[in-house]
Amino acid sequence: MKQITVISGKGGTGKTTLVASFAALVANKVIADCDVDAPDLHLLLHPEIIKREEFKGLKVAVMDKTLCTECGTCEETCRFNAIALTEDSGYAVNPARCEGCGACVFSCPQEALTLKERVSGYAFISKTNYGTMAHAELNIAEETSGKLVTVVRNRAQQVAEKEQRELILIDGAPGIGCPVIASLTGVDLALIVTEPTMSGLHDLERILDVTSHFGIDSIVCINKYDINEENSR
Repeated sequence: MKQITVISGKGGTGKTTLVASFAALVANKVIADCDVDAPDLHLLLHPEIIKREEFKGLKVAVMDKTLCTECGTCEETCRFNAIALTEDSGYAVNPARCEGCGACVFSCPQEALTLKERVSGYAFISKTNYGTMAHAELNIAEETSGKLVTVVRNRAQQVAEKEQRELILIDGAPGIGCPVIASLTGVDLALIVTEPTMSGLHDLERILDVTSHFGIDSIVCINKYDINEENSR
C-alpha cells in the first residue's frame, strides 16, 4: 500500500482542488482529509457519513466545589488564567482557557481538582462517489490537531486494508506545523502544490526543508504557473 500526501507551504494554492481531481481520476484508493483545522475537501466530494466517533484530545481541569476551601492556590498556580474567583459560585475553571497541564491539580492542598477528558473534535468515515473517505473536524480553539490527523490516517489505513486498496490519497494541511508533520510521517511521496509568487516560493522553500528533514521524496506542482512564468522557471 502506497501513501501520497498533497501539501502546500501556504493556503490558497489549489491543493484541495488537486486532491479532489485525483480522487475522481485514480482508482483503488482511500481518501484522507488531514486538514482537520479547516477541512474543506467535503465541499467538493460531498461525503455521506457512515461512522462518527468522538475525539478526545487535551484534558480539562474539573473542580469539586464540596472540597474547595477557596484558598486561591489554584488561581495563583495557573499560568493560563483559567481559574478565577466568581461573584456567585466561588472559584471556577474556564474550560476554554484550560490547557490541561495539571499544575492546579498538583498544587491544590484539598485535592479538589482533577483532570478529565473532553471532546476536542470528531472523526468520520464516509462514502463518496470516488471511494471511502476518512476525515475529521477539530473543535474551535482546540490545539490537538496533530493527534487528530494521526487518528484520521489510522482510520484510512484500516479502511484501505479492509477494502484491499493500493493507495491512500491524503490532503494535508497547509504550512509547516504539527498537522503537516503528522500528515507526512511515513508516506511514500509528498506532492507540494505552490504558485509562482514571492510568498509562494518562500513557503515552498520552507516545506521542502521539512520534507528533506524527514527524508520524504517530494515533487512540486506549480499551479497558475502562467501568472509569473519567470518565477515558474
